Amino acid sequence: MSRIGKQPIPLPKEVKVNYDNGSLTVKGPKGTLARHLHPLVDLEITPTELKVLLRDDNKSYWRYWGLERTLVANMITGVSTGFLKTLEIVGTGYKVEDKGDHLLFSLGYSHPIEYRLPTGITAKVEKNNRLILEGADKESLGQTAAVIRQMRPPEPYKGKGIKYADEVIRRKVGKAGGR
Repeated sequence: MSRIGKQPIPLPKEVKVNYDNGSLTVKGPKGTLARHLHPLVDLEITPTELKVLLRDDNKSYWRYWGLERTLVANMITGVSTGFLKTLEIVGTGYKVEDKGDHLLFSLGYSHPIEYRLPTGITAKVEKNNRLILEGADKESLGQTAAVIRQMRPPEPYKGKGIKYADEVIRRKVGKAGGR
């Protein structure tokens, strides 16, 4: 049995859940999210909690049970409190500027890079080298952070590039350090 799938999901008072014919819509103070659930999964909604159930008790379906429970829990957390990702830009002359709905990066290339933020994702820049991304959709937020990091991944010799705030870069010694 899926240990994750069995756990009920608590519903905050400010979150409204609508489940109709395999389609789930969750509304809260941070926004609205919608998702089609797997056909093998069903929901049981009470005023204080939500349970994810399997329609058929086949062992090969248990993987969908835990996955769908986690996705629904992330939707509820996203619309109630939201998610954060923090990126740090390390390197001489490397910086980011907030231009409203897009970001302007200077990353050591011959040209600045302009990145348009997806809908539902907001950015805040601190000290030109720290970028805080916020959003209700965890999947979209993670994808946005990964795309931004890929513009200039951190390199192992000097540690220059864009990295997650909690990421540890394993440093290498250079040519002279090997002697």
